[in-house]
Amino acid sequence: MNNNGVIIQTEDLVKKFGDLVAVDSVNFEVMAGEVFGFLGPNGAGKTTTMNMLSTILRPTSGTAVINGWDIVDHQNEVRESIGMVFQDPSLDDTLTARENLEFHAVVYHIARGERERRMEEVLDMVSLSERADDRVETYSGGMKRRLEIARGLLHYPKVLFLDEPTIGLDPQTRNYIWEYIEDLKQREGITIFLTTHYMEEAEHCDRIAVIDVGKIIALDTPEKLKDDVGGDVIRLTTEDDDAALAELTSRYPDLDMLNDPECKLCFEREHGEEFVPELIREFGVKIVSINIHRPTLDDVFLKLTGKEIRDEGGDRKEAMMKLASRRGAAPGTRSRGR
Repeated sequence: MNNNGVIIQTEDLVKKFGDLVAVDSVNFEVMAGEVFGFLGPNGAGKTTTMNMLSTILRPTSGTAVINGWDIVDHQNEVRESIGMVFQDPSLDDTLTARENLEFHAVVYHIARGERERRMEEVLDMVSLSERADDRVETYSGGMKRRLEIARGLLHYPKVLFLDEPTIGLDPQTRNYIWEYIEDLKQREGITIFLTTHYMEEAEHCDRIAVIDVGKIIALDTPEKLKDDVGGDVIRLTTEDDDAALAELTSRYPDLDMLNDPECKLCFEREHGEEFVPELIREFGVKIVSINIHRPTLDDVFLKLTGKEIRDEGGDRKEAMMKLASRRGAAPGTRSRGR
């Protein structure tokens, strides 16, 4: 593999759980120092891919290299190269922030003389120095998230994996966390690999990979992905959507309809601001409302997957993958407890 400027590179990465192919020959590169978004609907293979990259799961076939180390043959070196902030809370609430960091420092064999200086540095970085000796159980959700980020940075990782780093936080706290992430990129030169359900957060990424049914279906910058959607996105509601759909597709056979299960009359059109007045004048079904906007990442995601990024609920495939990821780690691998 050519790793010139590349910090993560996968090669035909596959993970199967019995007959279920969770990750299907995935190939992508992440450049050193970039914020790389990894997006997909529930059950798409995001968490499984991240668990393989972080050595929690062993690939069925294929491999990946992180910071020059193979994830199968050099697991310890990979683990020393990465930090991990899990989606689910992983702090010990009965300990103080300093004690949580101390435990992590011992696990990662950070020398005692270096340990205190590094702990103070990361606590200051996330503005928790004044609360360092308070028990974590007294922290707000945003403070806990900041401490988890600090812990993930304690051993100077080259790559920081963030799995839904702001899920469950209020918008103001989410913005606050993103200020830290942007600062980390600038100040530490760290590579950030993240998953998120918030499309406004994905706008912060240098590049985004979209995965669906275990395969990478798009990879580019946010702007290029939005440009690829096409023209303006137009959403209609009418007095009779079925009749309106029939008229639309008959009158405009080249119309690019969006695969939105919640919007029967959603489509793309170049120069939408010119098209809409024409449509209003000539349309045979009474139009109740019209919304027109430039493509967003939500539109990109919907067009690529036919689903909304925030789709939640009874996704059996995602549940199976999570269960398998807990049970199926290869012998000798372990969760980092971070």
